[in-house]
Amino acid sequence: MAENGDFRFGNSVKAVVMPNGLPKIHTHGGGAGAENGICHDDSAPPVKAQTIDELHSLQKKRSAPTTPIKDGLQQQQQDNAAFATISEEERHKLQLQSISASLASLTRETGPKVVKGDPARKLDTPKVTAEHHHYITPTISISDSALKFTHVLYNLSPAELYEQAIKYEKGSFITSTGALATLSGAKTGRSPRDKRVVKDETTAEELWWGKGSPNIEMDEHTFLVNRERAVDYLNSLDKVFVNDQFLNWDPEHRIKVRIVSARAYHSLFMHNMCIRPTPEELENFGTPDFTIYNAGQFPCNRYTHYMTSSTSIDLNLARREMVILGTQYAGEMKKGLFSVMHYLMPKRQILSLHSGCNMGKDGDVALFFGLSGTGKTTLSTDHNRLLIGDDEHCWSENGISNIEGGCYAKCIDLSKEKEPDIWNAIKFGTVLENVVFDEHTQEVDYTDKSVTENTRASYPIEYIPNAKIPCVGPQPKNVILLACDAFGVLPPVSKLSLPQTMYHFISGYTALVAGTEDGIKEPQATFSACFGAAFIMLHPTKYAAMLAEKMQKHGATGWLVNTGWSGGRYGVGNRIKLGYTRKIIDAIHSGSLLKANYKRTQVFGLEIPTEIEGVPSGILDPINTWEDKEGYKETLLKLGSLFKKNFEVFANYKIGQDGKLTEEILAAGPNF
Repeated sequence: MAENGDFRFGNSVKAVVMPNGLPKIHTHGGGAGAENGICHDDSAPPVKAQTIDELHSLQKKRSAPTTPIKDGLQQQQQDNAAFATISEEERHKLQLQSISASLASLTRETGPKVVKGDPARKLDTPKVTAEHHHYITPTISISDSALKFTHVLYNLSPAELYEQAIKYEKGSFITSTGALATLSGAKTGRSPRDKRVVKDETTAEELWWGKGSPNIEMDEHTFLVNRERAVDYLNSLDKVFVNDQFLNWDPEHRIKVRIVSARAYHSLFMHNMCIRPTPEELENFGTPDFTIYNAGQFPCNRYTHYMTSSTSIDLNLARREMVILGTQYAGEMKKGLFSVMHYLMPKRQILSLHSGCNMGKDGDVALFFGLSGTGKTTLSTDHNRLLIGDDEHCWSENGISNIEGGCYAKCIDLSKEKEPDIWNAIKFGTVLENVVFDEHTQEVDYTDKSVTENTRASYPIEYIPNAKIPCVGPQPKNVILLACDAFGVLPPVSKLSLPQTMYHFISGYTALVAGTEDGIKEPQATFSACFGAAFIMLHPTKYAAMLAEKMQKHGATGWLVNTGWSGGRYGVGNRIKLGYTRKIIDAIHSGSLLKANYKRTQVFGLEIPTEIEGVPSGILDPINTWEDKEGYKETLLKLGSLFKKNFEVFANYKIGQDGKLTEEILAAGPNF
């Protein structure tokens, strides 16, 4: 600053007067600042973008899989070698061709034009199209859907699916813990009466049909009508979600599945529930073994043969396809694939099981079977043992393996104190179905049943701290059948012979408490073959025979554990304390219960221990806990009669050439 108040530039700057009267500043290099290594100009080079959209496109880097191909099984090596010899562009084209083939209509010669990316993003322009191979069907006139691109959102990450759900799906919110809360529409549970299976020459012989069976038939033509309806609906959309994933953690017996859906909610649900492929596996995925077309937002035509409502879940085992119309409940996909595994795995001499599974530190594996309310989830979740899986498993010569990559837990009345692992798993990436939450804090109220009592959480299995990854284990040592006997006559624990294990496995018993017309609550017996009748495809005795064979071969022991009532039926006696049941389970795991002394009960002929450490000996034999001894005998005979009546549907089914196994199983039931 000059003495007269005028501003003067330093030696490094010259002032030149511009035409507008303002001085132009010239900055010369060098100077003291430069000599000292200090840069006075902290500006950066301009961004490499000409528009704001282009700038936004630079914000996200590409994450295309680049992992090297590793050695694997012989078939995988062949597939990998084939893919390794082609360019990235050609691999991308083949992938789109595979997706287009999945979406191909059966009445047109080609599949839709597909391109990866969100149609809402301006920079996602069609670059690669794909056509399906030709079908031997009449060509019809071109349709509107043939003139458009179907954008494929392929194996999106949870973060991307959150973005899609929040933007485009009404009823999607982020809860206070980071989970994605969604609504499944009018259907908040499965629709077993609307499930159909194509009956052809093969399935007519192989599957279980008739009384007691969950399989309701449909013909091939009706399936194709529904498939066409679903595919046409999906092709009419601007975008579809495609998941390529696996079932079964045993790499030798895994199944490749493709799920095509219209909702981000469904895509994230299956991302969690199926096994997530590595980038390398995704590059070399190829043609799926099974495909689901989830067009659940679109109803089936009720005038179509075999349809009884606007909902239809259709399985075609020959085509390896499943079609969903008229229900957005995501559990249909999970259990539909479980049914498929119940068909495919036994063909490989692998037993598919509706069970929980955990493993001790010494490698001892236990299977837990049980219907709702028996404590299967609670007892199989043990902090002293590793969790292999909570619901679906395969038992092969390689050992036990989880079918799924996630858990699907009930949320009603969930609390941190009762189920800390499930509570803590509800975070970013988890799907919360049909829950109610505070409109301001978005904290979930798990006691609120306003939408449905069947609120659920779907999350990856690695969200459970003690999950064993990969989810495989050695041959099981113990097979535990759980029953919540509200009649109060079954012992807290019984050691089962192989025929008894088969009998009680086929029966799949528990007892629920239901209100009667006069307001008195009394037990209601519930039977579900193989503890999962809604999902099995073959006759229950086939699964039971496989179970007995594997137990005998690998030296596993069967146990019947009652988590229900003692000292009287519901309303008279008391629920067996969870602490006692845990002591019983611990004794099974440790092997100490095998060394106990046993005695035989009446009617059911069960072997019960005389003492267990930490459990009062007086409760081990139910008759000791009843004051009304005659009432006990009467109730015991009543339950035995219910077992016999339920088993009538299986009694005439011949197992093996001579039917001796059937006779052994029948003899293992109640005898009076």
